[in-house]
Amino acid sequence: MTQPTKESQNLATFAPALILLVICFLINYVDRGNISIAAPLLKKEFGLTESQLGVLFATFFVTYTAGQFVVGWLVDRFEVTRILAAGFLVWSLATAATGVVRGFGMLLAMRLVLGAGEAVALPSGSKILAQQLAEHHRGFASGALMFGLRCGNALGTLCAGTLMAKFGWRPVFLWVGLISLLWLPAWRKWKPRPSDTLKATRADGPEFAEILRQRSFWGTSTGHFCANYILYFMVTWLPSYLVQERHLSMGGMAKIAGLYYFIDAVSALAGGWLQDVVIRRGHTPTAVRKSAMALSTVLAAAGIAGCAVAGPESYLCWLMVAGMGCGGLSPGLFTFPQALAGEGAVGKWYGWQNGFGNFAGVICPALTGFVLEGRGNFLMPFAVTGATALVGGIAWVFVVGRLEPVKWRVKEPAVLAKASADD
Repeated sequence: MTQPTKESQNLATFAPALILLVICFLINYVDRGNISIAAPLLKKEFGLTESQLGVLFATFFVTYTAGQFVVGWLVDRFEVTRILAAGFLVWSLATAATGVVRGFGMLLAMRLVLGAGEAVALPSGSKILAQQLAEHHRGFASGALMFGLRCGNALGTLCAGTLMAKFGWRPVFLWVGLISLLWLPAWRKWKPRPSDTLKATRADGPEFAEILRQRSFWGTSTGHFCANYILYFMVTWLPSYLVQERHLSMGGMAKIAGLYYFIDAVSALAGGWLQDVVIRRGHTPTAVRKSAMALSTVLAAAGIAGCAVAGPESYLCWLMVAGMGCGGLSPGLFTFPQALAGEGAVGKWYGWQNGFGNFAGVICPALTGFVLEGRGNFLMPFAVTGATALVGGIAWVFVVGRLEPVKWRVKEPAVLAKASADD
């Protein structure tokens, strides 16, 4: 019988850290999405217009997006597990503080701090998976992290929505932020060890300019932007859509939105696992992962279009189709840069990819708010989101090249370079 390789054993030995990463990402999206769940209550308390609500949603992404361009470099240079822990502390405290602030201006300030803290999560997660796991395990692990994110939406919507309806929004923010801090001692105990090649990759990784010259980088960045546009539309505006357009109560909204996010989460986990299974059976990562992105794009676009025109009895089915498509896209956001950049450059590649991708978070919530204020219904926002999904599918399939490591230029050590110059 063939003995398992070290790489094939990694998934089992990595399991405690993977579970903690899933929990970390779950908390990340609970904290990020609570503002959308509280939106009807905030709108009433502060007398906000639709456009002001859109600006509040988008504020988080200003610091979050800017942080991606810095964090990618940090996780390739320094110990990634410590960077993740520091960001977790910042965003948990920002969540707790949101529950006690007074005034719209202070709400905006706390969203800026939250965005800066949460900026560490995704680049750190991608870096850790690239360090610890082989290609044929990364689909499941990436899907698991995205499962955590989407479960954060589902759990936050269902539980936080119910609690806010009963106790108000302030206590929920305060206690979620404080209880989350229990994750930190667990991470300190079970975090993964640094990769054996960490010191080498600090010195040998490519410069940002070399990454930006790669056509596949722009393909993954465009695809990421489009996938994020769908995600952030659903994270920020789905609760309001269900309350305003479908006339659900806060409790009813929490259940339907929670179901959508759960379908999204399960699709991410199942899709990543299935891709790994097919790859282990001999199919190329390029064919498998691109096919998954194409299928998921079609499902997302069809579901979104269906929601836009469906009646009160059929919109739920289309919403779940959109959830399947959106969830199916999410493992590729991690696996594509891991395969293309390699361990030494995945932090920079993913950080910048996620940075460009998260301009969707700046644009989508605010644009949707202004369009809603002008048109009074969700038809146009859904149309824009569906068209964006199709653009993303084209980028993943036709702009990104083969999923194999880029041959980065090898840097000549300074000592050798000086010796050559002397000769």
